[in-house]
Amino acid sequence: MKTIAVIGAGTMGNGIAHTFAQKGFTVKLIDVSEKALDKGMATISNNLDRMLAKGTINQEDVAKTITNIITYTDIKDGVVGVDLVIEAATENVDLKLAIFKQLNEACTHNTILATNTSSISITQIGAVVAHPERVIGMHFMNPVPIMQLVEVIRGYNTSDEVTQIIMQLSEKLGKTPVEVNDYPGFVANRILMPMINEAIETLYNKVAGVYEIDTVMKLGMAHPMGPLQLADFIGLDVCLSILNVMYDGFKNPKYAPCPLLVNMVRAGKLGVKSGEGFYNYAESKKAEKVAAQFI
Repeated sequence: MKTIAVIGAGTMGNGIAHTFAQKGFTVKLIDVSEKALDKGMATISNNLDRMLAKGTINQEDVAKTITNIITYTDIKDGVVGVDLVIEAATENVDLKLAIFKQLNEACTHNTILATNTSSISITQIGAVVAHPERVIGMHFMNPVPIMQLVEVIRGYNTSDEVTQIIMQLSEKLGKTPVEVNDYPGFVANRILMPMINEAIETLYNKVAGVYEIDTVMKLGMAHPMGPLQLADFIGLDVCLSILNVMYDGFKNPKYAPCPLLVNMVRAGKLGVKSGEGFYNYAESKKAEKVAAQFI
């Protein structure tokens, strides 16, 4: 496997493209927006510069990584001759199904089709393509170039052969793949999101403030960042989407999103990417200042 396509140049997509390109793969980065592609490539360049400054890579590594990435605005053009497609579009089931229907038409039947979804059913996605045994989940963690885990999710029809190929490929990237089965939230988010939601409920019920909740979890549980800061980092809209998928999938009220989370998303307070969530990021992205409404 030498050539892959990545659909979506956002945070996860450009991180996946960066990781593969740095390991010597030819990467076709696809997005409908030239602006998004330019922004994605700028992010990759900035991240490589930071790695260069830290001494973890050299200038030749930087140049080769950038050279290994080719950008496209059309899926049909971008997937020609690729061995693997990784979809990393917005966490929206209708959008993902539409993309996989396009891939079904544009790709050969032996092209492996992967999705970076963090919660949506691999089986459901596989059902819209011929040969669903080639559809699999590759759930990378953010930031992709740094985080070691890849959740490899088997759909109901995913073949053993495809699973082993993706497990071995993840290892070639220097990642640690963990095979899991296809149920809402998989493992990572089935455990993480209820914790984040409970932290939001704790704030909503005025048990403690933003800083206090995060401090308890950082100092008491040795978490690298508190759950409210982590929610801001992930994106509150993404957290809401994942909780809704799990709530719809299990019909269990423990997965119902907190009303505070719902209202914050409606108000456009999405966390780091919007400049404000539980913290205000106008001056720093380090969650140093609690948002005014929670003071």
